[in-house]
Amino acid sequence: MVITHTTSGKRGALTVDSHQQESDPIDGLKPSDHCAVVGYRGGDQAYPVLLVSLKTLQHRGQESAGIATFVNSTINVRKGMGLVSEVFNDKLSDSDSYLSGNVGIGHTRYSTAGTKTMENAGPFLVSNSLGHIAVSHNGEITNADALREEMMRMGLTFLTSSDTEVLLMELARDITTYGIQNGIKIAMDRLKGAYAVTMMINDRLFAIRDPLGIRPLVMGNFGDNFIVASETCALDILGATKIRDVKPGEAVEITERGPETIFVRPAPRTAHCMFEYVYFARPDSVIDNVEVFGSRINLGKELAREHPVEADVVIPVPDSGRAQALGFSMESHIPYSEGLIKNRFSDRTFIMPTQDARKKAIVLKLNTIKSELQGKRVVLVDDSIVRGNTMKHIVALLRNAGAVEVHVRIGSPPIVAPCYFGVDMKTRDQFLASGKDMEEIRKEIGSDSLGYVSIQGLVRSIEKNENSLCLGCLTGNYPAPTPEKAKTPRQKELESFSS
Repeated sequence: MVITHTTSGKRGALTVDSHQQESDPIDGLKPSDHCAVVGYRGGDQAYPVLLVSLKTLQHRGQESAGIATFVNSTINVRKGMGLVSEVFNDKLSDSDSYLSGNVGIGHTRYSTAGTKTMENAGPFLVSNSLGHIAVSHNGEITNADALREEMMRMGLTFLTSSDTEVLLMELARDITTYGIQNGIKIAMDRLKGAYAVTMMINDRLFAIRDPLGIRPLVMGNFGDNFIVASETCALDILGATKIRDVKPGEAVEITERGPETIFVRPAPRTAHCMFEYVYFARPDSVIDNVEVFGSRINLGKELAREHPVEADVVIPVPDSGRAQALGFSMESHIPYSEGLIKNRFSDRTFIMPTQDARKKAIVLKLNTIKSELQGKRVVLVDDSIVRGNTMKHIVALLRNAGAVEVHVRIGSPPIVAPCYFGVDMKTRDQFLASGKDMEEIRKEIGSDSLGYVSIQGLVRSIEKNENSLCLGCLTGNYPAPTPEKAKTPRQKELESFSS
């Protein structure tokens, strides 16, 4: 289903275009999203540029997609469930003419299967005395519940449980009361957690990044056209030149002359998400001046140094383990080959809501090339293990295909703690590594040996200072406050673990 939405033009009370609360049938906790955001201002129409950008960033969100543009004194939105190509036509048709403005933002969403509802698709939109305000948001606001309750006591109405709605309402009320510059400053002081935001206030385009810089955001241009996006790969596909990353704590207006800094409110440290380099970002992207592909090659080399093994072939788990496996092969001088073929039309499995659904999806996901495995000692390399279902199945696949030994190597340290900053990993009991030692994990997945890269090896591979990365899911020590709502038993367990 695809919906279109135009602001009503009503001035005064805030009105938002969502009508249903999120729910999570897995464990009742609010799910997080991992999304892509884009923004565009230029002499050409925004729609085609935003469409190409969202397709390029499709890996960051496969659940829903949306585009908002400023046309004829209003902001028009089209959004729907599914891939970008399923929601939008490649070219503007008569029915799409309402998206024909020269300023716009876009969004793709990636969340748990249990929250796949139209109401939670972005961009989000409100109307007030300033006119029309729309946002796309990647990240998670950790104090969203407290802010929502405060604003509800003041008489504001919320129509979803989405933290993006809280972010939008906070920005809208502060900007309306204090003006754009001071309003954004006040909102940023109040919003805790992770946010990379593209925002339109009528026909003005803004980019905002949280003071820790947890989620990526980069600006570029081609001619007199300006683009802001979650990753540089979107700029590359458009033929745009990177201008720079939005700085942590920076608010930028993208004008006809290009980016103009409104202010910068940095924190004493940064906390770039290590998972961007390990898994989420496209390998051809550059995140905060570090090439993702190079980081993954380095991770593989670190793995080979930290966990050497005698073997005949290095095999990646496609596609996520490819660069790490290549790095392992380069460092160990063990030949690299492809032994697994992926069904590219299968879904990522760690977000599926039930164990049975994940197992069925895994069966459809991979098949073996037996000639590359028969009678061989195999080093199997992947980027990470979350629940462990996929790895256990792959090890069994390789043995059934004739591998005489399977040695698993993982290009990130064990994931042992929830993420509260925009990755869909919410409770400790989800994680294979939680509460287990290496031998217990090895037995669980059925491999002959097991090695994870160390935290020190991870930091060396990304080539950033440890104090500039968020390692919360690896250590339980978080760079920003975690949710302030009443503690559930799982949260209490986490606090005990983190102390």
